[in-house]
Amino acid sequence: MNRVNNQTYLRPVQYSTDANLQARIRLHEQYSINNLDFHVWVFNHLQLPTSCRILEVGCGPGMLWRKNLDRIHPEWRVCLADFSPGMIRTAQSHILPVHPHFTTAGLDIQHIPFSEASFDVIIANHMLYHVPDHPKAFGEIRRLLKPGGRFYASTNGQPHLQEMGELVTRFNPKYNNWGNRISTMSFTLENGLDQLKSYFTQVTLHRYDDSLVVTKSEPLADFINSLLKMEAWN
Repeated sequence: MNRVNNQTYLRPVQYSTDANLQARIRLHEQYSINNLDFHVWVFNHLQLPTSCRILEVGCGPGMLWRKNLDRIHPEWRVCLADFSPGMIRTAQSHILPVHPHFTTAGLDIQHIPFSEASFDVIIANHMLYHVPDHPKAFGEIRRLLKPGGRFYASTNGQPHLQEMGELVTRFNPKYNNWGNRISTMSFTLENGLDQLKSYFTQVTLHRYDDSLVVTKSEPLADFINSLLKMEAWN
């Protein structure tokens, strides 16, 4: 197990607060060539009944909802869940004052303390590659979904950090193959579809095509530093 899915590292170090994640979000917000914000794009793909119960696991600082505050239906009941108390506090501070019918929970997707068939929709955005045991996680999601419920997940493609890895190695050879180490993840665009097909009867892949054209060094350095902390160098 490396630090990408080592929860004893992720919870108290990498995601003790949202600072590292926000460094990565900022780079995409500033230099993405896709004019449609990623969280808006994800929200556009959600099929949410007028009245439904929604669980987002690995909600982080709640960016999916913060970017779409004016689109939240008052009859939705949304539980934002994360294994990081710091992430939960940030999500609460931004969302609960505006939508007090949201709730939060600290939990691990591999062991979710809700009863069977509790939710119409479950969402997992860019977090499944951090999960050590996918069969446990997908089993929990299936258990919690109501009949006809939907599960939405997003992730990266394996080459998404290749150029950045080459740049890091050029400046510091000790990080040789850095990009490949980070992006060799357990749930990606290349392997995620087949994993989900083992647990769900109908699976559809939608691609968000994007690249970054970075013109300033500081936000790029912040992004790289946030990920170097995730590498386990021996």
